[in-house]
Amino acid sequence: MNATDDFTPEPGRSSLTLVLGGTRSGKSELAEGIAARCGSRIVYVATAEVLSGAGSMQERVRRHRERRPADWATLEFPRHVAASVRQSGALAGADAVMLDCVTLLASNTLYAGDPEDGAAFETRLREELDGLTELAASSGLPWIVVSSEAGLGIVSGSRETRLFCDGLGLANQWLAQKADAVFLSVAGLPLRLK
Repeated sequence: MNATDDFTPEPGRSSLTLVLGGTRSGKSELAEGIAARCGSRIVYVATAEVLSGAGSMQERVRRHRERRPADWATLEFPRHVAASVRQSGALAGADAVMLDCVTLLASNTLYAGDPEDGAAFETRLREELDGLTELAASSGLPWIVVSSEAGLGIVSGSRETRLFCDGLGLANQWLAQKADAVFLSVAGLPLRLK
């Protein structure tokens, strides 16, 4: 038995579950399992923006698509996620929403402006997350949100990378404060933090 075997967000009630983990930690699979227990009508919000020539990212996205049930509705919004999801009308009749991932949303947000301006990046990112948490709270649906834990490694010598990691760390803190449940996946093993 693992930390999520007895965990299913309450159907028909707004909630936020945050799933954190490092690269290849099993965080997306963990989140997918939680979402699948909510019902069959899952809205999957992907924040990846796959640019041509990004072979490794294309492969990663392909694996994620193949792993998901084919009947999950997939929305691809690299930025302005809350407004885009709301405008899509996809939440009507859904059992739950899964967003994968805040890490790429943060990266997209960083590069939407001057990547050297940390204060502006944090402001834009906070606006994105405020929109998401407000939509999640008013949707009447469980939301399962995936993000990377980037603060456990070596501090980068690059200012841009440090700004990104700092912003993502703050984003994870903001989301964890709002979340009803928080899980950390390490080596494919889930640990419930909240």
